Amino acid sequence: MIRYADIDARKDAFVFELDDVLYPAKDYWYQVYYLFASFLEYTEMIDAKEATNNMTGTYSSEGKEHVFDNLKKKLNLDEKYRANFNHLSNTAKLPLKLLLFRSMLELLQEVVMDRKKIFIVTNGNPGQQLNKIKQVEWNGLEPYLTCYFANELVPKPETDCIDLLIKEHNLQRRNIVMIGADDTDEQCAEASGIDFIKLTGL
Repeated sequence: MIRYADIDARKDAFVFELDDVLYPAKDYWYQVYYLFASFLEYTEMIDAKEATNNMTGTYSSEGKEHVFDNLKKKLNLDEKYRANFNHLSNTAKLPLKLLLFRSMLELLQEVVMDRKKIFIVTNGNPGQQLNKIKQVEWNGLEPYLTCYFANELVPKPETDCIDLLIKEHNLQRRNIVMIGADDTDEQCAEASGIDFIKLTGL
């Protein structure tokens, strides 16, 4: 867990990844799987609960990259449904808002109260990431967020997006901290010459 009071007070810009840093990524995907299972139940008379359980189980054990292939094999699905699945993955209108980790909400609120800058620099499909951002319950923080989609340049750990952010906002590297949960962000921060805080125990 990270506390604002423990961060160097000279830092005036905070850079975050989105998935599994600000909110739990599974909260997005599990709702996508529920919606897709409901679609299959309607079109193919497939048991929605069984399909949902298959997809969430695969996500937990093997990762989201294997979800459709495992479901296709398990239920003998037609390949044509891959397009539906991919489209839903990028554009789903979720039944429930995505909730920030409590500790991260408190951190973001303290950053804003201290009149410092917040940046989201996220890897992944830009359309999908934007769809997620739009469905997060930001608790009024929206005006204080500046978002960059790294894949529009080069995905992290390459530093292109960080370099652009620094240039566009006239920032000093020594005053920036990146907060992330995986090696990709850590490598990006190191290559960018900015400090990094690794999240644990959210």
